[in-house]
Amino acid sequence: QVQLVESGGGLVQAGGSLRLSCAASGRTFSSYVMGWFRQAPGKEREFVAGISWNGGSIFYADSVKGRFTISRDNAKNTMYLQMNSLKPEDTAVYYCARRGGSSVYPDSRQYAYWGQGTQVTVSS
Repeated sequence: QVQLVESGGGLVQAGGSLRLSCAASGRTFSSYVMGWFRQAPGKEREFVAGISWNGGSIFYADSVKGRFTISRDNAKNTMYLQMNSLKPEDTAVYYCARRGGSSVYPDSRQYAYWGQGTQVTVSS
């Protein structure tokens, strides 16, 4: 059974930084595309960033380009999201997700497995 567990969320002031982690169970983590999504209250879940199995392909939402960095450590079965220069509009529950195949997609329907989410709150 696949299990994804996010951690690292919290409350931070605007301009601050946080680093999210997503720990995955199983021995095949390195075979899958991974992504970060977020959902703010009253809004739809949106794509934040995605990374291919070996980190060779990385994509970001325009809203986070230049501020967020996605990475993964396949030896540790863990994916990360370094978030810098945080803004109040980054406030949301952040989810990690896994999909099969080799391509990164921004569509949440392409991802079969999801974590429970971690809350990120950015105060102004």
